[in-house]
Amino acid sequence: MMTFDSEVELMKVARAHPKARLVLRIATDDSKAACRLSVKFGATLKTSRLLLERAKELDIDVIGVSFHMGGGCTDVEIFVKAISDAHCVFDMGVEVGFDMYLLDIGGGFPESEDIKLKFEEITSVINPALDKYFPSDSGVRIIAEPGRYYVESAFMLAVNIIAKKLILKEQTGPDDEDESSEQTFMYYVNDGVYGSFNCILYESAHLKPLLQKRPKPDEKYYSSSISGQTCDDLDCLVEHCNLPEMHVGNFMLFENIGAYTVAAASTFNGFQRPTI
Repeated sequence: MMTFDSEVELMKVARAHPKARLVLRIATDDSKAACRLSVKFGATLKTSRLLLERAKELDIDVIGVSFHMGGGCTDVEIFVKAISDAHCVFDMGVEVGFDMYLLDIGGGFPESEDIKLKFEEITSVINPALDKYFPSDSGVRIIAEPGRYYVESAFMLAVNIIAKKLILKEQTGPDDEDESSEQTFMYYVNDGVYGSFNCILYESAHLKPLLQKRPKPDEKYYSSSISGQTCDDLDCLVEHCNLPEMHVGNFMLFENIGAYTVAAASTFNGFQRPTI
C-alpha cells in the first residue's frame, strides 16, 4: 500500500510492483500552515481524474485518497475543504471503476498548549465533516497520522550555557533608566538551529526558555538573547527575552521539543547531536 500523485510514479509502480494498492494523494490549501507540504506533494482535482483514468489503463488498483495539511495550520476550515475534495475524488474513482475504501486525513495536529489553534478546535470541525462526507455506513476506513500530537510534549531539551557576553548600551542623557536596564546579556548554548532547534528555521517555531532554578522574587531581570554554538549568524534561538543574570554552566530547559527536532539534526561545524 503506497501513495502517488503523478503519472511518473504510476509508471514506476506498473513496472516494479503492479499488484500494489495505491492511495492518491491530493493537494490542499495549506497557505495558512507553517509547513506547506502541498507545495511539494499532492495532485489537483483536475489532475486526480487523469491519474485515476491512467491507473485504470495500467490495471493498477487505487484503494483510496490521502492528504496532509502540514504542521502549524491556523485555519480549521481548510480541513473541511480537503475532506470535501477527497469525497469528490472518491466519486471520480467510482466513475472510473475503482472500489475505494480508505481515507487518510494526514497529520499536523498540535499538542502543546501555547499554540493558536487547539487540537479540540480542529477535531470539532473535522468530525462533522467526516460524518457528512464519509458517514459510518459508507464503508470507508478513516486513518490519520498524528505523530506530532503523540510525541511533541514527550521530550524536554536541556541545554548548557557555554559562553556569555555582556553588552553595555551607550547612555544618551540624564533621563536614561537605571544602570541595570542598560545591560544586555547574550548567552550561547551547546545546541542550535543546525541541531535540535532546526524547528526554528524549518517550522518557524517560537520557543521559550525555562530556568532550572526558580528565580528569587527580588531578582533583577535583563534583556537577553540566546544563540547556538555554531559560527553561523542564523544560529539564533531567542532574539529577545527577559532573564535573570545567568552564568556559564547553568542549564536552560525547552519544553515540547519531541517533534521534528533531533530527528532532523546535523553535525554542522562538527558539533555532535545531543544525547537522549
